[in-house]
Amino acid sequence: MANGMEMLTQAWNNREGPTVLATVDAAKKPNAIYVGEIWLVPEGFLVADNYFNKTRVNIGNGSPGALLFITKDRKSFQVKGGIAYYTNGPLFDSMRASHNPKHPGVAAVLVRIEDVFCGAEKLV
Repeated sequence: MANGMEMLTQAWNNREGPTVLATVDAAKKPNAIYVGEIWLVPEGFLVADNYFNKTRVNIGNGSPGALLFITKDRKSFQVKGGIAYYTNGPLFDSMRASHNPKHPGVAAVLVRIEDVFCGAEKLV
C-alpha cells in the first residue's frame, strides 16, 4: 500500500489542470464538478466548498466521492472514498488557512483515500 500512496503523492505533485470531484445523488445520478482549491493532507484530499450546490446536497445524503486528475506526463489518477463535511474544527481551520480569501470557503470536504487507480491499474 505504501508504494501506491507514494505513487499517488508523486502524481499529485506532478499534476496539471483542474481536478474533478464526482458524487451521486439519492437516485444514484452522478454529478461532477471542477474543484480549484484542493490539498493532499494525511487524512485524504481536502477540498474547499466554495460554491457547492448539488455536491453539498449529495455529500449530506452520504454520497461517496471520486477525484480525477491528470499528470503532466498524461497519466490519469482516480481516488475513491467516503466523504466528510466540516464547518469547524482542525480540517476546516486548515482549509481556511490555505484557501484563497476571494472565495467563501464555507466548509472543508475530506475525501478519504480508499481506492487509488492509475488508469485501470489499482494502486491502493
